Amino acid sequence: MFRIMIVEDDEKIRRIVADTLSKWKYEVTQVSSFDKVMEEFTASQPHLVLLDVNLPVYDGFYWCQQIRAVSKVPIIFLSSRNQNMDVIMAINMGADDFVQKPFDLGVLVAKVSALLRRNYTYQDESLQMAHRQLTFHLSNSSVEYGGQTAELSRNEFIILQTMMRNIGKIVSRDSLMQVLWSDEQFIDDNTLTVNVNRLRRKIALLGLEDFIVTRKGMGYIIE
Repeated sequence: MFRIMIVEDDEKIRRIVADTLSKWKYEVTQVSSFDKVMEEFTASQPHLVLLDVNLPVYDGFYWCQQIRAVSKVPIIFLSSRNQNMDVIMAINMGADDFVQKPFDLGVLVAKVSALLRRNYTYQDESLQMAHRQLTFHLSNSSVEYGGQTAELSRNEFIILQTMMRNIGKIVSRDSLMQVLWSDEQFIDDNTLTVNVNRLRRKIALLGLEDFIVTRKGMGYIIE
């Protein structure tokens, strides 16, 4: 049974979401001590975290950073904020999705289910892919080049895997968005750009520049 931790200070929303997820046979932990989020995280070891942005003591961005320092667990932000900068900030801090309040419970469950399926299905793979002396370790979601290693987020993992399966071919932005968010109808195009650029930076910091090349108006290619 998958375990889900809800970090939401609105008790009504927290209870409704918890009840809905429980009906779908998820094991749910509800955080109510908002200065002890990491203690709850360590104790429950969830497979996914639902995280509000506006919280007492520290905001959700802070807790996202704390969780990312020790875990790659999928994180979905729940927030009434609707500015693109909030979405970009969440993605840059390591979140996997951003759901705006008010939200449809059916859509939220679909997102949770899809994210768990993709994340833990991909983790079961135990192969390596290599190109231009860069080694992509699928078993632990990392890349290695020149004796240095960088860990990848779930989205970075999927982007790189898709690209390396199509070396020498242009992969369209629409294709990548479909692979990443097939169950989601309303994804800002800029979210993909943020994820691709973050992946590029990680590879560049290892010493391999221009590994993923943009073909304007067409998509991306690994040559």
